Amino acid sequence: MAHANKVYKVRNGKTTKAFTWRVKYKAPEGHVPEWLSESGFPTKKLAEDWGNEQERLIREGTWIDPAKQAVSFGEFARTFMASRKKRGRTVGTRWDKLELHILPRWDGVPLRKISWFDVDTWQQTMGIEDVSRGHCVSLMSSIMTAAVDAGYLTVNPLFGRRRTKDTSGDAAMPKAPKIKRDGGPRPEDAVLLAERLGPAVGIHVLTTAFGGLRWGEGLGLHRDNTLLTRRQPWGSGEFVCPVLRVVEEYAEYTERDADGRKTGYVVRLEATKNDGSTRDIDVPPFLAQLLRHHLADWPHPRVFCTPSGRPWLRGNWSRMFRPACDGRPEREKRQGVAHRAAWEPILPGLDMRALRALHDTMQAELGVKEPLAFEAAGHRRPGIKRHYQKPTAAMRAERLDGLEETFQRAMGNVGLETLWGRVNLQKSLRSSVS
Repeated sequence: MAHANKVYKVRNGKTTKAFTWRVKYKAPEGHVPEWLSESGFPTKKLAEDWGNEQERLIREGTWIDPAKQAVSFGEFARTFMASRKKRGRTVGTRWDKLELHILPRWDGVPLRKISWFDVDTWQQTMGIEDVSRGHCVSLMSSIMTAAVDAGYLTVNPLFGRRRTKDTSGDAAMPKAPKIKRDGGPRPEDAVLLAERLGPAVGIHVLTTAFGGLRWGEGLGLHRDNTLLTRRQPWGSGEFVCPVLRVVEEYAEYTERDADGRKTGYVVRLEATKNDGSTRDIDVPPFLAQLLRHHLADWPHPRVFCTPSGRPWLRGNWSRMFRPACDGRPEREKRQGVAHRAAWEPILPGLDMRALRALHDTMQAELGVKEPLAFEAAGHRRPGIKRHYQKPTAAMRAERLDGLEETFQRAMGNVGLETLWGRVNLQKSLRSSVS
């Protein structure tokens, strides 16, 4: 049981008659030291009542060690980051949010003094996109939940709370879309872009638009995992089609040590994003034909890479890709500089993510069934249905027929019979039944 004793004040090195009360209470089993104390109480009763309350909290399992109560958010955030082993790009993104937005405001604030009101007020003042504000608050909440689990807090005040969004003035106005066209990109845009960029790069564009690979998945695709064969029972025979096997991806990020210090910029192979991302993607006949030509010509292990065999950096890719989408002026020939023809815009703002989204849009337009649509996109289907409904051979054949027809129609709409002047794209038979 807690007990109190007097603590006399000292002035000029001499003990005075003035005093306060100090309480001692028994710490949890295994704690060092065995007894803890707190000083500064004006009466014995207040001291003992406070100590008895601490022992009650210890018995209930809701007591917080005083040494932990003083820990700041920044100190625990660094502990959290060092203890969570995530993919390299995920770690880099989290550190960027902490350093740029969260720690400048919350680094030295004790965990126990952080309230939802203060966090919600702060996030409304951030000069970044609303979705990024949400990511910052979500990361803070994850850290605070970990603090509860580690015994630094009894409750996370951010858990389950809905952010207040600014709806005044310009904040209520809809944001201008990156691609200023209703309906977004079309298959025709992907075909025109691929033709303009040439076979080595254009095949990457078409594979993204008609296969739905993420940027990093495309860079990580190895020729040993390209045009493998899927065999699945279908009626009295067998469904057979070529597939792309996605098992790894390239990530580009700033690497950091356990304390968050930057150690260098890396482009590194990593495992896929999650278990739904590791998948085999069925390839329509036209794309399989183009990929066979590409593999025959391409000397490098990675199917989509720079001419030197290295993975594309986003900056280098953008310098080539953006003019092809947005257009460019003519450049006259002069000493040391070759002539460059002007390019009319195909679709300003188009990027590789939008081409991946085009694939999902085409699947919806074609009525691809949900089990297969989620699989092809590398998304984990929510709900109990993912355990009951599986992609069938009929679903796969229907999807491939639809993508093949969409491509052939797009080629006709833009007036092309071949791509890059060398590949004859006669409409071929879809996946076979053997």
